[in-house]
Amino acid sequence: MAEKITESDSKYRHLEQMGVEELLVHINTEDQLVPIAVSGAIPQITALVESLVPKMREGGRLFYIGAGTSGRLGVVDASEIPPTFGAPPGWVIGIIAGGDQAIRKAVEHAEDSETQAWIDLKAFQIDTLDTVIGIAASGGTPYVVHGLRACRAAGITTGCITCNPGAPVIAEADFPVLAVVGPEFVTGSTRMKAGTAQKLILNMISTATMIRLGRVKDNKMVDMQLTNAKLIDRGVRMVQDATGLVYESAKTQLLKWGSVREAVEHHFSNQTLD
Repeated sequence: MAEKITESDSKYRHLEQMGVEELLVHINTEDQLVPIAVSGAIPQITALVESLVPKMREGGRLFYIGAGTSGRLGVVDASEIPPTFGAPPGWVIGIIAGGDQAIRKAVEHAEDSETQAWIDLKAFQIDTLDTVIGIAASGGTPYVVHGLRACRAAGITTGCITCNPGAPVIAEADFPVLAVVGPEFVTGSTRMKAGTAQKLILNMISTATMIRLGRVKDNKMVDMQLTNAKLIDRGVRMVQDATGLVYESAKTQLLKWGSVREAVEHHFSNQTLD
C-alpha cells in the first residue's frame, strides 16, 4: 500500500498557541524544503518534456487534469501560456474535476468520479499526438487515476505530478514526476508544500516546452500578448535592444506588427531590402 506522506502528521504541534511570527517562521522553514525536493525530480521532468516537445511540434497538445488545488494549478498554468508566449489557447489545456465552477468553489464528490475525466478529455477530441499530465498531490484521486488509465488504454502518452511514493497515479503514468516534500505544516493541507511543488514543476514543464518550441528568443518573451501598458512598455524596450531604435519609433513598430518578434524581423527585413 502506498505511503501517504501528504497525510502524515505535521512536525509541529499546538499551532493555535503560536504567535503570528512563529507561525510564519515555521511555514517558511517548511517551504524551503520544496525546491530541494523538486530538484531531485529534474531527471523525471526532463524525460517528460523531451517526450512532449516532439509531439507538440507535430500538432499535439498538452492537457492537465486534476481536482481541487491540483486542478486549479493546472488551469492557472495553462491559462498563462497564451499571454506569456503568444501560443494558441488550444496548445495547453487545463481541466479541473467539476468543471470551471470548481475553480472558485469546490464541487462535491467531483474528484471521486472514475469516468468523468475521460468524458471531459473526449470533448476536446483527444488523440495519440496529445499528452495528458495528471496532477494529484496524494496520487490517489480517482478522477485523475482513472483518467490517465483511460488515456493509456487509448494509446495516449501520460505523465503525472505527485508527492507520495508508490501512489496509484504513478502506475498510470508513462512519465511520472515525484516530489516528496514531507508532511504539511497543517496536517494534510496539500495546498501548501505539495501545491508549491506542483506549481514549480508546472512552471518548469510549460516554460521549458515553450522555449524548445521556439516561443522565446535569447531570454525574451518575444511572442507575448500586448494586453496592457506594462507589457507594451516591456515589448518596446525589447525592440529597442534588438534594433537600436529610439523609444517612440520602437513603439510604433511594435504596435504596427503586434509582437516583438514581428517588429524586429520586419525591421531587419526592411534594412536588407534597402
